[in-house]
Amino acid sequence: MRLWSLHPQYLDAKGLVAAWREALLALAVLQDKTKGYRRHPQLIRFRASADPLSAIAIFLKGIYRESEKRNYHFNQAKIPEIKQQIRLEVTSGQLEYEWNFLKAKLAKRHLQKLAEIAKIDFPETHPLFVVLEGGIEDWEKVKEN
Repeated sequence: MRLWSLHPQYLDAKGLVAAWREALLALAVLQDKTKGYRRHPQLIRFRASADPLSAIAIFLKGIYRESEKRNYHFNQAKIPEIKQQIRLEVTSGQLEYEWNFLKAKLAKRHLQKLAEIAKIDFPETHPLFVVLEGGIEDWEKVKEN
């Protein structure tokens, strides 16, 4: 499961579809509708928020909006009601780690998308997040590319 802090605009088609599916899985976990992934580290920041279901709904909404721009047909009805406007924090180090992780994925599967984003020094975040200075988040499972 990867719940990107990056703005969904940077994801290729495969990445955007995966982000949607993984966010729906995260929603199911937060609603206690599944037994798997309950301790997944990507969910720590959502669970720590004032309203985890609103946080994941806002996250899903950001992915949905990007899908609309690309004329994809994601089911908006799967997004629960947003009861509270929330912003989650993400560190600059986490964002940089995810940026490099995404570029490594794109180098293997979508060179055109990689070329589109190559000149961007520091990416925008998903609308749910606000950036604070800091290193890679403690919950991140760091992988060598």
